[in-house]
Amino acid sequence: MADNTLTEQQRKWMASVRASMEVTTGRNLDQWVEIARACPETKPKARQKWFKDTHGLGQNYCMLVLSELARRSGESPRDPDVLRKALWSDPGCAAIATALQAGIDTLPGAITGQRKTYTTWSRSFAFASARPMRDGQLRLGLAVPPEADPRLQPATNEGWSERLKSTLVLSTPGDLNEDLMKLLRTAWAVS
Repeated sequence: MADNTLTEQQRKWMASVRASMEVTTGRNLDQWVEIARACPETKPKARQKWFKDTHGLGQNYCMLVLSELARRSGESPRDPDVLRKALWSDPGCAAIATALQAGIDTLPGAITGQRKTYTTWSRSFAFASARPMRDGQLRLGLAVPPEADPRLQPATNEGWSERLKSTLVLSTPGDLNEDLMKLLRTAWAVS
């Protein structure tokens, strides 16, 4: 993942995973990359399972090894632009997501992180995430309690940060109004 999509805390964590790899596993990153080249699996989850079953390598180390292998091979399996384009392929959702990004871009130090199934924003920690809904709407998760606004619902099994306590459905780009920006600023302030 590109360094500019990580918070300072995430960069430190990734550096600690890299630094501890040889001590914990007995092999350095170069050695693990060579082992990864021999992996018979091609899908990410199958590769992780192969590493765990065959070599006892945990998820974080596996992620580091496979990311490094992809980088050395010239691949970009987690290219944020590619992930974003695929996620926000519905024109209605894309328009809402673009308006939301423009509003979030006004918040100092906001970092956009792109995942396969959602887009997330953080400063030190996640303060908002969004995913498209099947009906052309967008589900927004916020790091504010549901009681902060009558439109908010409790977040349940969203799959993004547990810090995001409430959700809100956006139907049009016009839903990004001053009231929503106040909620975003409140969530941003606690991150």
